[in-house]
Amino acid sequence: MSYPHPGLVALLAGLALSPLAHATNGYQLIGVGAYQKSLAGAVTANPGSAMTAVANPAGIARIGRRADFSMEAFMPEREVDFARLGGASEDSSVELYGIPAIGWTAPVHDNSPVYFGGGMYGTSGMGVDYPATRIMAANPGIPSPNVDWDGYSGIAFWQMAPALGWNVNDRLTVGAAVLIDYQSVAFKQRMMADTNADGVGDTVMSNFDLSRSASAFGMGFSLGALYDISPSVTVGAYYKSEQAFDPLEYNLSQGDITAFDANTGTSTPLPGGRYELDLDYPQQLSLGVAVRPTDALTVSFDLRWIEWSATMGKLAVKGPAGDIPMDPGWDDQTVYALGVAWAATDRLNLRAGYNFAEAPFDEDEVSRNLILPAIVEEHYTVGADYRFNGHWDLGFHYMLVPEKRMRAPSNDPMLPGAAISLAERSFGMNIGYRF
Repeated sequence: MSYPHPGLVALLAGLALSPLAHATNGYQLIGVGAYQKSLAGAVTANPGSAMTAVANPAGIARIGRRADFSMEAFMPEREVDFARLGGASEDSSVELYGIPAIGWTAPVHDNSPVYFGGGMYGTSGMGVDYPATRIMAANPGIPSPNVDWDGYSGIAFWQMAPALGWNVNDRLTVGAAVLIDYQSVAFKQRMMADTNADGVGDTVMSNFDLSRSASAFGMGFSLGALYDISPSVTVGAYYKSEQAFDPLEYNLSQGDITAFDANTGTSTPLPGGRYELDLDYPQQLSLGVAVRPTDALTVSFDLRWIEWSATMGKLAVKGPAGDIPMDPGWDDQTVYALGVAWAATDRLNLRAGYNFAEAPFDEDEVSRNLILPAIVEEHYTVGADYRFNGHWDLGFHYMLVPEKRMRAPSNDPMLPGAAISLAERSFGMNIGYRF
């Protein structure tokens, strides 16, 4: 069997599925809950909801006695495009994800400077589901068959963050949290050749099937601090360690993963058995400042570093056939977030924000990230909350992320000209209760 482009040989020999496209800074949400989202994540020095336990744990000692209940509708739009290879384009069929979160904080006893808080937070929830898509059309002159591709990914990622915050004095607050994590991961990618020319792929050319979801628990910690330089200026910082997970275990049948021999043009089913993937979550460091020019106006800014290269630079599935490399080639991200909050009345607060981070990979890695379109860079957010009385408030956010499109270069050894794109919208509501 021969193929219409020599790059397809490299693709079949080296294509392995990188796990899961999540957003929006890489596959980390820019914030958890309506308050954080409406400020585009610029909350390191400006905590305002109990979701701060999973970000800057020092914030739980600054926001008073409260609980928050949040639900977000996250709506990504993804496309894969093989038109420049003579193929077609397709949209992912999954366009709505629900992301819940709950948090609380209160002093350990009356009038104590020490607060206990925490919660359960959905920090991400997205995937892709592409139907069979023509990647290359038949070429009678070589000859070669039609080649179709399909791909799927899905992940659930949760963090529980029991935290302590301590108001050391009138200016300094410190905090720490134990992060207890859970992730569930499933993905699949396959290429089929239409060898009998009936328009339907009938011969497996490449298969990487981990669609039977595997889950694992992980742990880490976070440390945070807040310091009031003056009544109108607060600085903050937090550090989150790398979240170390138990290996994800997949019990595969023979042929769930195939090896392609570039010399003979044949695919060999790898043996069944137990395969493992070590997928940890990256460490990060955030610095922030909040400035209050007036009693009603607060401007906050965050600078955040996420070490994706340590967890998403190189990956491999390990099993009876040895290591199967994935190597999505992600780089570290530097995130810039700006938020503006205005107390319009004693009960109504309005907010807006902007978040920017370069995509964690560039065009050279598009072929390795077909179902990892985590490439959006700009995020625009608005939101508000309204306090009904001394206990209850209701908040919301809306996020708009313009489409980002990335195309493999013409000299790409795997899929020259292949493209991926991602755009996002998000709407969330939060019910807050003050004790």
